[in-house]
Amino acid sequence: MKKTKWWLFAIITVFIIISAGWILVVKMEGEKPVISENMPEFIGKSQTFTFTISDKRSGLRKVRSLLLKDGKQLNLLEENFEKEGFPAGGKFRETSIDIPVDLDKLAISDGVAVFELTVWDYSWRNWWHGNKTHIEKNLLIDSKPPDIEILTKAHNVNQGGSGLVVYRLSEPCPKNGVVVGDNFFPGYSGYFKDQSIHLAFFALDYTHGPGTKILLESMDQAGNITRAGFYHHIRKKNFVEDSIKLSDQFLGWKIPEFNIQAPENSTNPLLDKFLIVNRNMREENEQFFRTIGIMTEPKMYWEGTFLRLPNSATRAGFADHREYLYNGEIIDRQVHLGIDLASLEKSPIPASNAGKILFTGNIGIYGKTVVIDHGFGLISVYSHLSGIDVEVGQIVAKGETIGRTGTTGLAGGDHLHFGMMIHNIMINPIEWWDSNWIMHNVTDKLNDVKAFDTQ
Repeated sequence: MKKTKWWLFAIITVFIIISAGWILVVKMEGEKPVISENMPEFIGKSQTFTFTISDKRSGLRKVRSLLLKDGKQLNLLEENFEKEGFPAGGKFRETSIDIPVDLDKLAISDGVAVFELTVWDYSWRNWWHGNKTHIEKNLLIDSKPPDIEILTKAHNVNQGGSGLVVYRLSEPCPKNGVVVGDNFFPGYSGYFKDQSIHLAFFALDYTHGPGTKILLESMDQAGNITRAGFYHHIRKKNFVEDSIKLSDQFLGWKIPEFNIQAPENSTNPLLDKFLIVNRNMREENEQFFRTIGIMTEPKMYWEGTFLRLPNSATRAGFADHREYLYNGEIIDRQVHLGIDLASLEKSPIPASNAGKILFTGNIGIYGKTVVIDHGFGLISVYSHLSGIDVEVGQIVAKGETIGRTGTTGLAGGDHLHFGMMIHNIMINPIEWWDSNWIMHNVTDKLNDVKAFDTQ
């Protein structure tokens, strides 16, 4: 009997110790919930804050968000989370919450406000209220969108060409520039003494004819957006239609340069490989060019007319619409986004204008290529080179030799493929070879604004 009582006492004691330990370690854990936030310093007229909240130990119990302004305490969000049941704790260990802020509905004025966010967990601490994490942040409420003052007048743009607009913003705006169709061309400060004055080069894709939407857009630090139209005229351009005849000799010469496999059921592997190169690889290469424009610097490297390859003949034009023929049948259609210039074999290639070397290397159908950043989104491209004489990061002067013409890539003969870009759009280089066009469309505009740029 005594032995039985002793064992019963021991079991009860162990049970109490384990239970107490479990309560202290698990249910009364002291680890606070975690709030992952990247709060802005400004609130616009309407926006949504997104947070990730988590509690790995006992789970999320409750979240509450308040905005304090002008003596008012405004409840933005209050939510209770489900309990999974005893003894598991909260059902949610991590979740994302959206907190909408609409100034019109809240009826508060611009100025400094205090944002509060509090999260509780399912711990038994603090008399079963749980551990609590609380953050406070001062925010500047700004419901007024920025003003845009357009400082340039005429904006005549060719289809496939480029333009420049100069404008002044009433406040700092992290995003501003020109919207053309569905594309966005960023604007830059820093060229003028007055930092509120911005310039933006923009371009029309060869498909963008009259009627294409062109406007300025600016978003301030609070997310308020202003859009403003400006006078512009788009000149329609008709592009050359060209035919290229493919021979087995050409395919046997060029296609082995590309390390690709023909489809298993191919009856003409060289031709099928050509189509993969001319279609898929071309698109990959053009995507590369579309992304490289973001690496531009807000600095005007260039000056004056751009150079073309000396003593060269034009072999293909910008936006030539090509059809590819094999045994008399059309097998493909593509658009040529540059100008092909032919001179003597392995002719030295001058930098078309001063700039910074942005890229050197092999780009698929374009072969060995050099890309030069001329600043503010203006870029020149030199392809099919036999050799490259410059390195990335090098500053080059106008006319300095950067490489030599060649046949690398999908070139049928020794020549230079010369291209120019604004941000992410290939444009017609002919404009930039024309001193009158540059004077009327770029330098005169910049000089006119400089005349009253007194800061």
